[in-house]
Amino acid sequence: SGAPAAEWGGFEDNMQGGGSAVIDMENMDDTSGSSFEDMGEMHQRMKEEEEEEAEGEAGAGEEEDGEFLGMKGLRGQLGRQVADQMWQGGKRQASRAFSLYANIDILRPYFDVEPVQVRARLLESMIPVKMINFPQKIAGELYGPLMLVFTLVAILLHGMKTSDTIIREGTLMGTAIGTCFGYWLGVSSFMYFLAYLCNAQITMVQMLSLLGYGLFGHCITLFVTYNIHFHSLFYIFWLVVGGLSTLRMVAVLVSRTVGHTQRLILCGTLASLHMLFLLYLHFAYHKVVEGILDTLEGPNMPPFQRVARDIPVVSNAVLNTTAKAIALTL
Repeated sequence: SGAPAAEWGGFEDNMQGGGSAVIDMENMDDTSGSSFEDMGEMHQRMKEEEEEEAEGEAGAGEEEDGEFLGMKGLRGQLGRQVADQMWQGGKRQASRAFSLYANIDILRPYFDVEPVQVRARLLESMIPVKMINFPQKIAGELYGPLMLVFTLVAILLHGMKTSDTIIREGTLMGTAIGTCFGYWLGVSSFMYFLAYLCNAQITMVQMLSLLGYGLFGHCITLFVTYNIHFHSLFYIFWLVVGGLSTLRMVAVLVSRTVGHTQRLILCGTLASLHMLFLLYLHFAYHKVVEGILDTLEGPNMPPFQRVARDIPVVSNAVLNTTAKAIALTL
């Protein structure tokens, strides 16, 4: 009984020891569980922190992109505003320029003239001035010169009809208008440039008016000589009528030019061009136009027509003799 008691005591000790061991294992299991839970929580927190950092970086990137796009949009708006302002400014300038040149009030002073004044200036264009010590007055209007140019065009067309010139493919009004207006505008521009070089006190409008009224002598000469075909009559009108209108223009230019050399160059050039233009209109204009028409349209060939042939006299005699012989034999 003693042995079993000892054994039982040992067993109790073992059980106690085992119980402590079991308790220790339980404590270890609890410790290990808490450590695992702590590791999981730490891992979860780290993951959450990484996600928060990633979200923060994404938000910052979006904010930076928004700022960039905002700056870009602002620049685009500024560019559009500048372009719109430039377009509006150019549009206003263009409309102002168009209204400036399209306004009839600008041209009204150059055509606001009475018929009595035009008639007086036409007569004055044939009377040379005597006083050249002070600048002579020049009419600054274009109504009279423009009407004289159109009158010269009509006279040239009339001369083409009276000279038996064959007009093909319409009229020659375009050629006449080009010739007259080309001389008026071209020579006026050239003389104004030459007057500027010679220091003559004259404007472009005054030069156009002076040369335009100078064509009055040309109109009279050509109108008379186109209807009365005598070369001697033309030369008389060329010297008298054309010479008077040319002297009028020369005297006006001399009164507005300082210096003998400048006067000689300016007046000699104007007189030569004006008198030679009258010779060209009378002698060479029609031939030149006919040559141009022949070059553009070909020579004027008459249409093919059937013409009855004339029987020669010898054949008539032979036929008569043969008829008589046949009648005698019958």
